[in-house]
Amino acid sequence: MFKKIVNYCKACYDELAHKTTWPTRSELTHSAMVVLSASLIIALVVFVMDLVFKNCMTLVYNLFS
Repeated sequence: MFKKIVNYCKACYDELAHKTTWPTRSELTHSAMVVLSASLIIALVVFVMDLVFKNCMTLVYNLFS
């Protein structure tokens, strides 16, 4: 049982250290900037939609009060 666990850990290390291709620093930076930009754009869209909905609901509440 212990030998199976050790073999599994060795196989995992071998795959991570030798068989996996890791992104370069510039690729990683570019991907992070894309994710950050998309997150900010989505947050801005949600903020504007919330603001518009709030103002519409305020108008509706004032009309029926």
